[in-house]
Amino acid sequence: MRILLANFAKMVGDSGGLAKVNVAFANEMVRRGHAVTTAYSDDREGDFFYPLDPRVTAYNLRHFRGQTHLYSLSYKVRREILRAFSQKAGRAVNNDFTEKYLLPHVQTILEETVPEVIISFQPASAKSLLSDLHTKIPVITMSHGDPEDYFHTYPTAELPSLSLSAVCQVLLPSFAEHLKAHLPEARVEVIGNVVPQYEEQADLQREKEKYKIIFVGRMVRNHKRPHLLIEAFIKIAAEFPDWTLELWGAEDDKRYQKELQAMIERAGLAERILFCGTTMNVPAVLADADLYVMPSAYEAFGLSLAEGMSMGLPVVGYRNCVAVNELIRDGDNGLLAADGADALAERMALLMRDRDLRVRMGAAARGSMRAYAPEIIWTKWENLMREVAAPHDSSKIQS
Repeated sequence: MRILLANFAKMVGDSGGLAKVNVAFANEMVRRGHAVTTAYSDDREGDFFYPLDPRVTAYNLRHFRGQTHLYSLSYKVRREILRAFSQKAGRAVNNDFTEKYLLPHVQTILEETVPEVIISFQPASAKSLLSDLHTKIPVITMSHGDPEDYFHTYPTAELPSLSLSAVCQVLLPSFAEHLKAHLPEARVEVIGNVVPQYEEQADLQREKEKYKIIFVGRMVRNHKRPHLLIEAFIKIAAEFPDWTLELWGAEDDKRYQKELQAMIERAGLAERILFCGTTMNVPAVLADADLYVMPSAYEAFGLSLAEGMSMGLPVVGYRNCVAVNELIRDGDNGLLAADGADALAERMALLMRDRDLRVRMGAAARGSMRAYAPEIIWTKWENLMREVAAPHDSSKIQS
């Protein structure tokens, strides 16, 4: 098949989940023998953070064949002013920019690559393809979180593209229910994220001088909320002098980072709570840990959490955190806590005190991630693309 991945977002040097999925999807499908093109939209030029197979053709819509269209300061100011009053209005500015400058480039890519199926990474790119360019090529629109958000924070102009899509993909069964409640006519398919199936497993039985809690994710105040994990650890640190906490991930905001560091220093735990930065060797980080804690307020899927579970780590997350509360089965493969640092500390302590419980829940966590094995997930995607592409004549492209 000829596949176009339409991800109208940044990719250059980006270590986020969307960029990771984009590269993984492209690399796997080209490995399976398909012709893959990916189109993205980034003011910067340069390499992706995750290595892209050289057989994949990549186009940056903002730097396209000698034409440069940067997201100007006036657009940024307008977007931020509108966002203060309405997320929908703020997001719509991005669509205005795409319509004014980038649609001709998208049309050129369609005409030259003649895709048989298009994977749209967000409703905004589906809107460009289906509502603006009126392509007849079947589009599968991905969802990278709870699609309930579409109907509250996304521009109204993007919503028709969901019904026009051949399929809307979601990551979890509850997300399918949310989307169908708004769009009962839409075809919705559940395909989760790919979770690595590690050959090695964290050794939770071994006696250690130091035991380790880890968190992997960007240091974002209102999303990942590492401050709650730090607060929770501080509350129980005296009871567990042989435990440390490592936080892996990129700094998001310097002021917030300074607040976190000050919190640690006031508690006198600078040698036990460590910011470790980013890593390209996540498996090694996970294999050396004893407990994975995810303090997020919400997640699209919780891929870093799932990777920890696949390594055989017991996990703790919040009961009210979307996605996390589906991956973690409370009392089976991990523990769910009520919101707040106190409840998180209490659940962490249960596992820190009981090695046998860590071993049992770690094994259950590892087993529960087998449903997301790469071969299973990529084959689901391949089969779905073949199904929707088959009835269509891809040579008939309308603009």
